[in-house]
Amino acid sequence: MPNDFAFFPVETRTLLPSNTRDVHPLRPDEDAPRTLTEGAYLAMRQDIVQGRLSPGARLRVEHLKDHYSVGAGTLREALALLVSDALVTVEGQRGYRVAEVSLAELQDITDTRVMLETESLRRSIRHGNSQWANELKAAYEVLSQAELASGGLDPVHWERANKRFHDALIAGHRSPWSQYLLTLLYRHGERYRNIAIRLGAANSIERDVHAEHSAIYTAAMAGQEARAALALEAHIRLTYDLLVRHAEAANDHDAETPTMDT
Repeated sequence: MPNDFAFFPVETRTLLPSNTRDVHPLRPDEDAPRTLTEGAYLAMRQDIVQGRLSPGARLRVEHLKDHYSVGAGTLREALALLVSDALVTVEGQRGYRVAEVSLAELQDITDTRVMLETESLRRSIRHGNSQWANELKAAYEVLSQAELASGGLDPVHWERANKRFHDALIAGHRSPWSQYLLTLLYRHGERYRNIAIRLGAANSIERDVHAEHSAIYTAAMAGQEARAALALEAHIRLTYDLLVRHAEAANDHDAETPTMDT
């Protein structure tokens, strides 16, 4: 099984092309930044998640401070926050780089998220009150509107609605640590979902995301712990499965492509 994304098309490795300059949309579920450091952090985090800052790309403070319109000290503070999120790595005196991506990492992220999120969902179903149920219903309705919109899917609106739905699923389990860790894992999962979209991996099989969400929601509202947890696990694992299939297909294609002697 392949364990890297060496099959990325060249365009996904580009570092902040000129047409993205000064366009730094915040994460759709975030409020406006309160400080310059927070603003730079949110902007860079979004650029990493969306692939505008490519995996492995060197992050040169002297260049990026102008791009994000902040001073060098502010940018370094923002980079330190991204290091704590594991989205940026630091190499001692050699500076910062965008964290690499790999199928091995995605498998670890997926396994850990499944372990935490399915158990949190079970506990939410077990202990959630009417407020939890009402908030879950509201989140599901917003997500359904985003997924069934007649004008097609708006990725930014959908991501916001999707995050709200997943947060609502586990809100009945009042564990700040679980919620914090799952938010971090969700952020990394979002990065890989964007990779799958850019690679066209989602076209490799028929996928009905709304049906997946409906199955999770219906089981949760019915108090069916096991069924809800199984539906959630299958839903979370599908991005990894899609990328594995895409990598295998790309490797098979490369193996079948004849080479010419020169």
